[in-house]
Amino acid sequence: MPSVVDGMGTLEEIHTEIERLSEERTELWHRLSDRHDPEVRAEIHAIDARLDRLWDEHRALRARLRFGDRESIVARARVEERLERAA
Repeated sequence: MPSVVDGMGTLEEIHTEIERLSEERTELWHRLSDRHDPEVRAEIHAIDARLDRLWDEHRALRARLRFGDRESIVARARVEERLERAA
């Protein structure tokens, strides 16, 4: 498993960060349920945004590990297209 691919962490690092942020978000939701606090609500929204980015990074890294980088995929598709036209 690669350690870093274009600024992306490993799947394990991403999962660890997702778990940490999810636990933090759960604690904030408990605090928010005790009393409304705009700062806590803003923290939850910030964590949600970070989690969205991490899940996007996770999906991109899994696709890259499974199918290769985008440039090689495009190159393979072009070769296949040329072969089909030549046949």
